[in-house]
Amino acid sequence: MSESEIIARSEQPADVVSQLPTVAPPVDTFENEKEILLHVDLPGVQKDAIVINIDNGKLTLSAVRSVPTAGAQAWREIADVQFRRIFAVPQSIDVNNVRAELKDGVLCLHLPKSEAAGPRQIEITTG
Repeated sequence: MSESEIIARSEQPADVVSQLPTVAPPVDTFENEKEILLHVDLPGVQKDAIVINIDNGKLTLSAVRSVPTAGAQAWREIADVQFRRIFAVPQSIDVNNVRAELKDGVLCLHLPKSEAAGPRQIEITTG
């Protein structure tokens, strides 16, 4: 493959992504007093291929898995794919402190709850 072919391919990522099949990745959700935690299964996805946005109460996750090929293809079951998932995000989430970690093909999204969203006991007064 020549250098000009490599450059031409890298200049058209939007076209390539739009042609990929889109799959919703499996997600496990956990919640405690401090945060909501999402474990997203993204096998073979590199960190630079993941985009996470939070806007107007929606968390959008997009990722592209590109599997390198070498030699003549005899059989292929693992293909390039675009992962996409949208979640409703409660107003109680502190969007400024959301964290994400990628390890062994699992993306962990930490959605911390704001202090105001924590449980509180209501005092009853008599009139």
